[in-house]
Amino acid sequence: MELFRSLSIAVATALVLSGCMTPQPSAKEETASAVTPATSATNEDPYLWLEEVEGDRALNWVQQQNQRTLADLQANPIYADLNEQALEVVNSSERIPYGTIRDGYVYNFWQDATNIRGLWRRTTLESYASEAPQWETILDFDKLAESEGKNWVYKGANCYTAKAKADYKCLISLSNGGKDAVVIREFDLASKSFVNDGFTLPEAKSGVTWVDYNTLLVATDWGGDGSTLTDSRYPSVVKRWQRGTSLSDATTLFSGNKTDVGVWPFTQERDDGTRLEGVVVAPTFFTSEYYIFPSDDEAIRLPLPEKTDIEGWFEGQLIFTIKQDWTVEAGASTTHYSTGSLLAMPFTEAGEITPDTVPEVIFEPNDRQAIEGVSMTQGQLLMTLSDNVVGKVFAFTKAGNQWQREQLDLPANGTLSVSFADKDESTVLINYEGFLTPDSLMSYSPQSGKIETLKSLPSWFNSDDLVVEQKEAKSKDGTMVPFFVIHKKGIEHDGKTPTLLYGYGGFQISMRPSYSGLRGKLWLERGGAFVLANIRGGGEFGPKWHQAGLKTNRQVVYDDFIAVGEWLIDHKLTSPQHLGIQGGSNGGLLMGVMLTQRPDLWNAVIVQVPLLDMLRFHLLLAGASWVGEYGSPEVPEEREWLEKMSPYHNFDADADYPEPFFVTSTKDDRVHPGHARKMAKLFEAAGKPFLYYENIDGGHSAAANQQETAKRVALEFTYLTEKLMAESTE
Repeated sequence: MELFRSLSIAVATALVLSGCMTPQPSAKEETASAVTPATSATNEDPYLWLEEVEGDRALNWVQQQNQRTLADLQANPIYADLNEQALEVVNSSERIPYGTIRDGYVYNFWQDATNIRGLWRRTTLESYASEAPQWETILDFDKLAESEGKNWVYKGANCYTAKAKADYKCLISLSNGGKDAVVIREFDLASKSFVNDGFTLPEAKSGVTWVDYNTLLVATDWGGDGSTLTDSRYPSVVKRWQRGTSLSDATTLFSGNKTDVGVWPFTQERDDGTRLEGVVVAPTFFTSEYYIFPSDDEAIRLPLPEKTDIEGWFEGQLIFTIKQDWTVEAGASTTHYSTGSLLAMPFTEAGEITPDTVPEVIFEPNDRQAIEGVSMTQGQLLMTLSDNVVGKVFAFTKAGNQWQREQLDLPANGTLSVSFADKDESTVLINYEGFLTPDSLMSYSPQSGKIETLKSLPSWFNSDDLVVEQKEAKSKDGTMVPFFVIHKKGIEHDGKTPTLLYGYGGFQISMRPSYSGLRGKLWLERGGAFVLANIRGGGEFGPKWHQAGLKTNRQVVYDDFIAVGEWLIDHKLTSPQHLGIQGGSNGGLLMGVMLTQRPDLWNAVIVQVPLLDMLRFHLLLAGASWVGEYGSPEVPEEREWLEKMSPYHNFDADADYPEPFFVTSTKDDRVHPGHARKMAKLFEAAGKPFLYYENIDGGHSAAANQQETAKRVALEFTYLTEKLMAESTE
């Protein structure tokens, strides 16, 4: 399930710049709070009570719907079989243990049938490369949860190395039930225990980075009353906190505005080992302001365009990507830079930029390319590129005044991603996967150029009779929209193939080929087809592909998805009777729009952790941070569009809808569960069939562990089987 970022791009940048060591659950392993009362309702809404996350009336309704839906789907004999197969996949010991390398050790977070909440563990790099690594447990989260009476979900570790390299102190992030908000506690790697009287932060959506062994920069909910949070419910104040003092004694470094998305700290290591302090302010979800502090009393804003992601510092230069066209005047010359370019600029710790400074172009993508990631390693920059939705990795080095690049000799026609790289480590880890090709984890040496395969997934499903095709559909405005189709070889185009179409279309997040044992085993192997739509709003072709669908232009995103669905029907791969759709988060909004705009095209709609009430989304949890994507209900022109688009406000009690399946989580503190609850309630009030499952734990992924993931996926594919395969299996 693709989920849009909990923080802005600026936050991700801040975490990169902080130099954190963060062995977290891999993206390959599918892993709340009370609502702030709105000062005014957008209209007369009889179901506002369902926004009371843990209100008795709301939870009673949720429990009734859960019981009804589970009784329905689990009564189907196929559910038990699908759940068993899903558990086999998610709990397998043959999964790749993705990790972070530090000083000869690989750190990994691992969950399985025995370790439900998981282990944080490590092994030597030499052992890691073997078939059976010898793991040393650092922290057992099941034991910790049991001893403390909490449903702890591990959210990562931010570690600092003191002068003695063995002396690691780490800030462990713990979420109660999978929420974005975490408790942060200092942990000593040497003794494998939490530090008595160490740094501890109460539950909040905090940002923390080390300045030195005794000093942190902290952004959090100071005081716990929300007064230092933005309207988006993220921190607005960064403070410097010294070891041995109380949190209330921390001194203010920087304060943002209530209307900002948030403010977060970062540090950059100097040549002498000390760290330059900085903060990144996100005025909107897609804009950033970067400040550095050469001295305690001076804040200097870096002269960068507002739509910029800083990637880091490399050999005395600031490395960044721009998401807007940019013109720089230096002396008598004027230089233009294109949206999506990777640039380098000389940088001093005093923030000094001379009048004749002109940024250097490292790479400028074409219209069918997008930079997916940039990593720093020993002597090289590594750039992951999506080229017509196919992955490539390039190594860049600086020779004099010229940047030189070399494409790494890696597998083609799939998705490549750098899973670990660090300027202080000599080994890079790169992952490769395709729709029908299991993941391979490879090591790369920047010094020698040697590439070796370390780990590979087994084949979770039989792909011998499957084929992958890349097609294009013409959207309403004539734009050609690419999509992938995976299906059995030699199928008849008779309109009877059970087909699942997946989409997202937002926040510049790319939908790329991926290997999913769950999808393959529970759907493709059983005769279903899978389609992945690369619609606008995503990042498949860079910032412009995303920006084409912002705010009042967003209908193009929905037209793109409709065009793909109509293509599948027109070419008789499937038909409305056998076509289902699925999407989560922003993709859940896409599903809601597809329900209300084109209910005639689908027979199954899985609506996961969705936004649906687009006239109140900005008042709920982190919703205010997304007005840069959707527009604001407080702006008349944008409100007019949102009212036309909002699924909750365009429900028609007399319309003929397919029976949808709503999936959410009580502890989702990013997208409010009230969205799914209220939309489902409309179906109930109109006497229309619907299914509803709200996992009490799980956060925005709607699953707090592997067992819950298996259950959710089995429920979803049971639903798809009933809706789309009925005639095909007779």
